[in-house]
Amino acid sequence: MTGPERVTGEPEQVTGEPERASAGDVAAIHALRRSLEDWMTAHGIEQWPVGSQSAARIAAGVADGQWWVLRDDAGVVAAVRIVRTDPDYWGDDDTPALYVHGLMVDRRASGSGLGRGLVEWAGRRAAAEGVAWLRLDHRSSNPHLDALYGSWGFEPVAETDRPGYLVVLMQRPVAPEATA
Repeated sequence: MTGPERVTGEPEQVTGEPERASAGDVAAIHALRRSLEDWMTAHGIEQWPVGSQSAARIAAGVADGQWWVLRDDAGVVAAVRIVRTDPDYWGDDDTPALYVHGLMVDRRASGSGLGRGLVEWAGRRAAAEGVAWLRLDHRSSNPHLDALYGSWGFEPVAETDRPGYLVVLMQRPVAPEATA
């Protein structure tokens, strides 16, 4: 995922940098989230309960510049929310970090590497911003994500108690931006 070109082609061949989401992307991001909530529920995966993310909340994040999307010829194929603080899960931690939330890849592109590509892109953004850590989280009841994120270099650092579930907090150091 390098270069500024617009994303086109088959999902497994998507290249290019994510684009900042616009108000026109809210419905597609919300539809992607809902489709993944339904798919996870149907497969017994506890991560995002059905209806846990409203279109209004996504719209607020888009308006704040937090959401980024990748497109293919069929539309939004992947999305991610990047924030600079995460008091809901990480508390008042003032460690310089970027936080990855809402990482989503349409099922039509499952296994294509787009999810990892978005995380690596977030890591490059973190390096460019000079922060020390790239952070994310997942429900402790989802061991698949623990293994997946671990294979991407993230280490669990804590668990936090949320109403009705535990969340695993994970981070990895940000590599300094390469100079040419």
